[in-house]
Amino acid sequence: MTSFIGELLGTAILIILGCGVNAGGALNKTFSQGGGWLMGAIGGGLAVMVAIYCVGEISGAHINPAVTIGLAIAGEFDWAEVPAYIAGQMIGAFIGATIVFFQYLPHWKETEDPATKLGVFSTSSAVNSTPGNLISEVIGTTVLLLCLLAIGANSFADGLNPLIVGMLVTSIGISLGGTTGYAINPARDLGPRIAHAVLPIAGKGNSNWRYAWIPIIGPITGGALGAFIYILLW
Repeated sequence: MTSFIGELLGTAILIILGCGVNAGGALNKTFSQGGGWLMGAIGGGLAVMVAIYCVGEISGAHINPAVTIGLAIAGEFDWAEVPAYIAGQMIGAFIGATIVFFQYLPHWKETEDPATKLGVFSTSSAVNSTPGNLISEVIGTTVLLLCLLAIGANSFADGLNPLIVGMLVTSIGISLGGTTGYAINPARDLGPRIAHAVLPIAGKGNSNWRYAWIPIIGPITGGALGAFIYILLW
């Protein structure tokens, strides 16, 4: 139960700060509107870093089903604990997205474009190409898992590891994220997408469920692939 709470809290923090920077950059009449892709990528990396610092000692701060599954494949995590971790991550993601909704409450009706509002919560494709979009998510999450495992094999000064992981996620966002918004985390996309679907967001459109499977299957596949590559090479 302690690990479940840790994953719930950590993922909620990840989404509050990660989707929060999306909202600040996208919604009308915020002081940070138009901050651009670099602001979002840095904010996303910092969100990961902060979440790991907060709950790393509680649950290991997977905060991502693809990470949990990948670590289990690599033999670094007990398969019996996977369902509880994923449940905590999904619930935390939904809670975090709901908090972002309330944080930016007056700005939803000030923003006309439904796609912009959905983009605060969930990812989408820059170019509509199902194979290309899926491949992008697979590659991004393969890099994430492979590098996480490789980084974990190094020795750092106490407290430095979360900073390195945050920098890794920032790097992925800047280098690989421009195609699909780099979900690289099924909970990060699905939890907020469900929140978008059920929350009373002024002027929202549909939640683009036709796309929703890509940031689930792509990251899980990429996480497994990254773990297998690590097993082969290290």
